[in-house]
Parts: sequence; structure tokens; C-alpha cells
Amino acid sequence: MKLSAEQIEKLYQFTRQHYVEYYDLQTELVDHLANAIEEQWQQNPKLSFEEALQIEFKKFGVFGFMDVVEQRQSTLNKKYNKLVLNELKTFFSVPKIIGTVAAIGIVFYLMKQLQGEFWAVQCLFFGLIISYIIGMVILMRRNKKRNKQNGKKWLLKEIIFGYSSSAGLINLPIQFALHLKGENYHDAFLLLFSFLLILLGLTEYIMLVLIPSKAEDFLKETYPEYKIAN
Repeated sequence: MKLSAEQIEKLYQFTRQHYVEYYDLQTELVDHLANAIEEQWQQNPKLSFEEALQIEFKKFGVFGFMDVVEQRQSTLNKKYNKLVLNELKTFFSVPKIIGTVAAIGIVFYLMKQLQGEFWAVQCLFFGLIISYIIGMVILMRRNKKRNKQNGKKWLLKEIIFGYSSSAGLINLPIQFALHLKGENYHDAFLLLFSFLLILLGLTEYIMLVLIPSKAEDFLKETYPEYKIAN
């Protein structure tokens, strides 16, 4: 026996009722549940669709689909972090490294000149942080609007346009900037600080501009069904 199109749709509804909001996860679970139900029918054709579904759902344990969702979130967060890192690496390889080194050199020179006025450097740091937050809010709103248009949410898309563990990268330079004082620092310290400032700016550019601009390609690569579903 095979599930009908109506029963497949009921499985999608079932996953949504159990707090699985992402279409890609719903599809994976529906595929798993459908195969499991059909296997049950081979062994016991008298089982109703609902009975077979409940038997299979109980196998997920007390927390239902939550463990599956968390595992998938962890996997795709790692994938996103890798995308960010790969894009970041391009700025430290030929030919982009020339511009990166030049930018670090310019910041280093400016910091040498502003040794007694580090408040200006701190303002630049926090300006980057504020622009990052504003940029993320804009991306989230755009993604929310698109979700309303097609009625489907994709987990990797939510990560790209909404949140990411990579955002934690901004904590280090924030703490660094907070402890700066108007003193004469060693050149090695100023060089490290310049590097961190450029690294923060590049990471922000990658997360807010580069990766979102390539989002469609990443999504099609991750989800073969993405093009069809959209």
C-alpha cells in the first residue's frame, strides 16, 4: 500500500502541529514517516493511517521531533559558519589579500596617530557593531516578507537572513575595545588591534552582503527541492 496525496498532506500538517516550522525539516520527516507507515502496512494491512502514524511518532520519544530539529539546526549552523570562513579566507589570499593588508596598514597608521584619543577608535568599533545589528534587522524583515509570500520557511535561509552562531565573533573585538585607554601602546598591539578591526569589518560585510547575495545558490545546493518548492 502507498500513501495518497491527501495522507502525505496530513503528514505535513502533523509535523507543523508538532512545532516543526521549517519546510525542509517537514519534508525530511514526512518522507521518513511515509516510508515507515508503508512498511507497517506491509506487515499489518489492517492498521489505519492514524494508528500507524501514532506508532511511528512514539519512536521519537517524549520530546517528539525536537531532537531532530535541534540536530538539524546544529548541522546547518556549522555549514553556515563554514560558508563565512570560506568567504573570509578569500580576503587573505591573492589577489584580495593586497587590499586586506593595505586596509590593515591604513588602520594601523591612523591608530598610531590617535594614541591619545582612543575614544575615536572605540566609536568606530561600536559603529560597526550598530551597523551589524541594523543590517541583521533589515535582513530578518526581508526574509519574513518573503516567507509570507511563498508560505515556506527553510532553516538554512533563516540562518542566513536571521541569526547565526557566527555573530558571536563580534564579542571579542567589543571586549577588546572596551579595555582600551589613551596610552602609548606597542606597535605589535596596535597591529593586532588593526587586524581585529578589519576582521570585524570583513565578517560583517560577508554576513550582511556577500552570503545573502549568494543565498539562492547555497539553498539550491543544500536542498534539491528548493527550486521546485519556490
